[in-house]
Amino acid sequence: MSDPLRIALVGATGLIGSEVMKLAVGRADVRLVAVARRESPLPQGARMEMFVAEPGKWGEVFEAVRPVALICALGTTWRKAGRDEEAFRAVDHDLVLDTARAAKAAGIERLVAVSSTGADAMSTNRYLRTKGEVERELGKLRFRRLDILRPGLLKGQRVADLRPIERLGSWLSPLADRAMQGRYRQYRSIRADVVARAAIALAMRKAGGRFVHDNDALLRAAATLPELSSSTL
Repeated sequence: MSDPLRIALVGATGLIGSEVMKLAVGRADVRLVAVARRESPLPQGARMEMFVAEPGKWGEVFEAVRPVALICALGTTWRKAGRDEEAFRAVDHDLVLDTARAAKAAGIERLVAVSSTGADAMSTNRYLRTKGEVERELGKLRFRRLDILRPGLLKGQRVADLRPIERLGSWLSPLADRAMQGRYRQYRSIRADVVARAAIALAMRKAGGRFVHDNDALLRAAATLPELSSSTL
């Protein structure tokens, strides 16, 4: 049996990050290492490490644990940032890129980064423009493999982060999803655990290159993640 793939995770306290941790429980093919600014409860049965450090020290953690891949699920919201553009960009732009550069410097070969459907560096929408700018800069870092995830509206149980607009959108999503056809399919809702499954599956892929995954591609990638065998449950 081959050694488990060592994957680092940043953004463990968020919706997708928490799902990544849950999915890693019991997997013999993955060894997950979370890196965060504050402690977060681990899923029941988790056999993983969590390093708590200020972001400026994350590069030292990467160098110490030597992961092959990094899943970056960092992100905040306009509301959580106090509706301050500088505070918003400090996380969704600066922290993401600083973390990616630290990962590259530490020798990490593969990066799986969570972005958003509609990301466009030329967009007039603040959120989508920031995501597009980050995607552009990540491409310049020349990871051996870069996977950009562009999910639509995320569905899942957030912890201590009630967002009325997203909650309403989640309730209406079954109707809205059916109405979104053709090029609008990318805006359909998608479960956070599906995105997390796709993130792990993509982190395990060895082929080099830059890949962008919309909702349909994320569903396909998630389906390729091997199921746990009964011996590991």
